[in-house]
Amino acid sequence: MSPVTPAGPILQADGLVFAYDPARPVLTGATLALHEGSRLAVLGPNGGGKTTLFRLLLGLLEPGGGRVLLDGEPVRRDRRGLTRLREQVQLVLQDPDDQLFAADVAQDVSFGPLNQGLSPAEVTVRVEAALAALGIADLADRPTHLLSFGQKKRTAIAGAVAMRPRLLVLDEPTAGLDPAGVEELLATLDELHRAGTTVVLSTHDVDLAHRWADEVAVVSDGRVRVAPVDEVLGDAELLRSARLGPAWAPGVHRLLRALGSAAHPRTPAELYAALGELGELTVPVGRTEP
Repeated sequence: MSPVTPAGPILQADGLVFAYDPARPVLTGATLALHEGSRLAVLGPNGGGKTTLFRLLLGLLEPGGGRVLLDGEPVRRDRRGLTRLREQVQLVLQDPDDQLFAADVAQDVSFGPLNQGLSPAEVTVRVEAALAALGIADLADRPTHLLSFGQKKRTAIAGAVAMRPRLLVLDEPTAGLDPAGVEELLATLDELHRAGTTVVLSTHDVDLAHRWADEVAVVSDGRVRVAPVDEVLGDAELLRSARLGPAWAPGVHRLLRALGSAAHPRTPAELYAALGELGELTVPVGRTEP
């Protein structure tokens, strides 16, 4: 039997070049492949090109070089090509006020499906499902200007989810949320992932990236480096060059291994559990067993 060939990426950046100012290029050959079912976190310094990369991938900007491919085919920059791209891939911006505009939550979430030409019954089904997935069904009739920041974030994501995209791209989705809001959002992203939506997010939080992602893409110096999460977040020099601090988890994992533990905690709660197990298994020095 011939070996099984893995499916190609849903969306791909192939050598993208872009500059707002020709004298200061933002991307100088960025390459990134987004595969179905992956959990990818995109890291990089402010102004390093993360949001620009996302906008190029969604066709909101035109590259000065390189190309964007959807299912292996170059995306055509005509109305038909961009419409097909945005039916498959949805982007949620960092500031929800950049996306919310309707009078109430349900109307805002229904905007995309209505513009797909779906029947009123199908639009209702999609809106109700998206609101339920984001835990905001009780906010359906709430005016968008009366929402809290966290509720606005969830409404913006619900609007994207209602489009039933294969790929959901989130730009700094936890920015501005309190710790409880971050936990609630991550739980929601886990549910969306289990339901079959591939999620990609950008963040400055290396610990969040380590906890959530399987792979990390670092956007820095105009290019993109992609590697497994432990490899990237354990590379102090790479993180320093991207103006990022070290993640605590890789160092803790090495320490736990040195102490004889196979635990691989990704959250503080899991770390405390691992330390508790070590405490139960370790006899303190000087203790005499009865």
